[in-house]
Amino acid sequence: MKLYARRFAGLLLAGLSHPVLAQQPVGDQGDGAALAARFGALESVRQISISPDGQKVVYIASRAQGGALVMVADLAAGGQPKAILAQKAGTEQLQRCVWATDTRIVCSNYTVVDYGGFLFPMSRLFAMNGDGSNVQRLSAGVGSNTLGTVALTGGVVIDWDLPGKPGSVLMTRYYVPDTAAQANVKREIEGFGVEAVDTATGQRHNVERPLSEAVEYISDGQGNVRIMGVQSRDPDGDRRNKIKYSFRLAGSRQWQPLSTVRVGSTGLPIGFDPYAVDSAQNVVYGFEDLNGYKALYSIALDGTDTQKLVLSRPGVDVDSLVRIGRDRRVVGVSYASDIRSYEFFDPELKKLGTGLGKALPGQPSVTFLGASAGEDKLLLLASSDVDPGMFYRFDKATRQLAPLLPVRGELVGVKMGRMQSISYPAADGTPIPAYLTLPPGSTGNNLPAIVMPHGGPSSRDEWGFDWMVQYFAVRGFAVLQPNYRGSAGFGSEWYKQNGFQSWKTAIGDVDDAGRWLRSQGIAAPGKLAIVGWSYGGYAALQGNVLDPDLFKAVIAIAPVTDLARFKLDLGSKLTRDFIGSGPHISEGSPAQNTEKIKAPVLLFHGDRDVNVNISQSRLMRDRLHDAGKSVTLVEFPDLDHQLASTAARTRVLADSDSFLRTALGL
Repeated sequence: MKLYARRFAGLLLAGLSHPVLAQQPVGDQGDGAALAARFGALESVRQISISPDGQKVVYIASRAQGGALVMVADLAAGGQPKAILAQKAGTEQLQRCVWATDTRIVCSNYTVVDYGGFLFPMSRLFAMNGDGSNVQRLSAGVGSNTLGTVALTGGVVIDWDLPGKPGSVLMTRYYVPDTAAQANVKREIEGFGVEAVDTATGQRHNVERPLSEAVEYISDGQGNVRIMGVQSRDPDGDRRNKIKYSFRLAGSRQWQPLSTVRVGSTGLPIGFDPYAVDSAQNVVYGFEDLNGYKALYSIALDGTDTQKLVLSRPGVDVDSLVRIGRDRRVVGVSYASDIRSYEFFDPELKKLGTGLGKALPGQPSVTFLGASAGEDKLLLLASSDVDPGMFYRFDKATRQLAPLLPVRGELVGVKMGRMQSISYPAADGTPIPAYLTLPPGSTGNNLPAIVMPHGGPSSRDEWGFDWMVQYFAVRGFAVLQPNYRGSAGFGSEWYKQNGFQSWKTAIGDVDDAGRWLRSQGIAAPGKLAIVGWSYGGYAALQGNVLDPDLFKAVIAIAPVTDLARFKLDLGSKLTRDFIGSGPHISEGSPAQNTEKIKAPVLLFHGDRDVNVNISQSRLMRDRLHDAGKSVTLVEFPDLDHQLASTAARTRVLADSDSFLRTALGL
């Protein structure tokens, strides 16, 4: 790897100049409000894509006043970015822009709509030229004759290169029934299918006829749909808990059985779950349980059904594929232990990833994001726990690594706290893995401290940059992120019945994190708080119910507060089963146990949250108020679960900092 270090050490890290990435002076890191504005700012570059020829990038940049810009930079012509589309602040959000050809870009847009008094997420795809001209809607329109339904998803691109059809893509589509305007008869085209869509003209034709029970299609990167998943419904119209997957032999149109995936009440899939097709090897990659842990397998698509174990790791779930190139070929797999590790099938990428990680400043983690058509130019991200990251382009031919843009320009020069992997004992002696972040330069003694449980609960915390953790660390707090039992990534036994049904174990582990901070002398007496988002917000509230004297302040962002109401909000039988039934519905609902809560509570919630309805926070506020407890609810109009707004996130940080300092007497 010394060869890489020599070649990369002398590179000029100039980067692209960018009109919205004004860097702040380094010096004094500033007061809470100033830091809140910097850490609360959305990513300067939310998402980026490289063109097939490797000479241009398109990216979505945040605007200081809200909204976003679609920027294009021609790297061969000096790389000065140009804005080709501006989106005003509002309920719509650009999510992703990708090059379909060297001159054509496909973008997806997201919003939340109110339909019949219920909130639903809606997405739409459109295309435009690299200069912003010839904007063309790609998602199929829904006519005025639609029979009582709304097409909420505009489809997703499942294949970017169709042989003999440059500029066309394969897109999924939900066909909705309608009444033909002239014949006044019901059109029987209904269900989930696939279309080939010309990104320049919008012309479309059906590739896979719609099926009412179809829920997933997987292409091979060569324009061929090889995998289909179907999920039947019960007499009440609810999806059953099984998805049956079928495959096609190369060159065939006939479907053959592949696997069945059952989703139990815990939410964990059981069976071979296909993710990607490798056309060169004629196999499909997927994940399946092996001795209680998720492992990567392949199944041959030649009719022999030969299944092979590709990779497993003891004590941890192998959970993510690494894919690059126009055909999204699988080049490796990853899993998270103390830090996320990558196993590359491609020897060149394995050597390159290791070399770059050692050569770049701070030895960051390197993630491959994309590649040119011939994979001669690679787009990658280098980031770490104390660095939000920098995007680079690597040219294989010249061995040159060129920096492009920082992920968060506002945080350039801010000194942050290192994230340490630790474990602490639960009440029953079980070691609980966690991450501890201390203020920069701190000895780790006698500090105000925060336990910050993650959301999900079917998720986990990982080593890497976290804007909220780092804000509090820079403000002088120790932050502990527990991967409590109920977290994903550590096998089925660790996951239990999920964090709602097994709430006593999960919340017990969360509270034990606070006790450990006190016992180690990290948390100063009376200076311990808990902060969480989504399920983490639920855990913050329920943790105070379980031990009212442990935490002296509670902050819950978009929390679940009443499991019975949450089941009704979710609607589908599968999600209701995930919450379950029994005594835990009342015992595990903080809104039904407000008399036990002693600490002051601060709540934040967006009023267009489709994951957790804002009524959950309003109920918690009302119940706490009625019980004579200290509670404040901050509502954000027109924002969903992510609170993806610089103004909103800045307020969350600033208000939280002020609240904690008052509650903890700092």
